[in-house]
Amino acid sequence: MLALGAFALEWLQYRFWARTIPLEIMIGLIGAAFAGLGVWVGMRLTRQAPPAPFVRNEAALKSLAITPRELDVLEALVSGESNKELARTLGVSPNTVKTHIARLFDKLDVTSRIQAIETARDLRLIPAAGDATAPQARSNG
Repeated sequence: MLALGAFALEWLQYRFWARTIPLEIMIGLIGAAFAGLGVWVGMRLTRQAPPAPFVRNEAALKSLAITPRELDVLEALVSGESNKELARTLGVSPNTVKTHIARLFDKLDVTSRIQAIETARDLRLIPAAGDATAPQARSNG
């Protein structure tokens, strides 16, 4: 890139421009050119691929025998709401939510909500925070 820049200066008849343009302006133009080159190279080197869409691991769902309603509760656990709030959101009683959570803890072999969420994300049962196009929670009434 430096050689290309030197060639460009020579091509533009550097001696002519150096005599007619003050030194401060010439330095500013060269600095702006290299800054633009740096931005362009930085953008080319740090380009990231778009995130892959979320694909649920149906094999893990079947092997763990997680029901659709338990999956709804698992997806709702991410919100951090209390059992009462989850029950209101899902349209069931708080005791039903407690039962589903207890069954999920057994099936996922965890002892806390955070462990359940982390394990479910690791198994790709629920989308991670950065996953693109996560499916919406189902409502089975």
